[in-house]
Amino acid sequence: MLMPSIFADDFMDDFFGAPARDNHRREERLGSLMQTDVQENETGYTVTMNIPGVKKENVKAELKDGYLMVTASTGASDEEKNGRYLRRERYQGSCSRSFYVGKDITQEDIKAKFEDGTLKLSIPKKEAIPEKKENNYIEIL
Repeated sequence: MLMPSIFADDFMDDFFGAPARDNHRREERLGSLMQTDVQENETGYTVTMNIPGVKKENVKAELKDGYLMVTASTGASDEEKNGRYLRRERYQGSCSRSFYVGKDITQEDIKAKFEDGTLKLSIPKKEAIPEKKENNYIEIL
């Protein structure tokens, strides 16, 4: 006789087709994606982001209006599409993170490297250029 699970994750529930509590589990899995460390040094910042199971060509970094947005996506391969799953824990889909880096930073300033499921971004510090208050008065000589 099967007993109801008192724990949040019982593999037998999936196996025997019990009602899924998939939303809770999906949120837990998404929380472990794109874990990020931001480190400051004298010249700038180093952003290190874990993106396991994603290929380099599926990671995109975009700079727009002072925001750096990193997007990663992964999907099912042809071999995964054959057959019926009894349990599925690997994430498929896309996720993104964004960081405000300032309007003075350009794409050329940011250096990125992706290796072994880890994205490392180097972002330099730039001093904000103070806006000059324009004097609208005409000089009288």
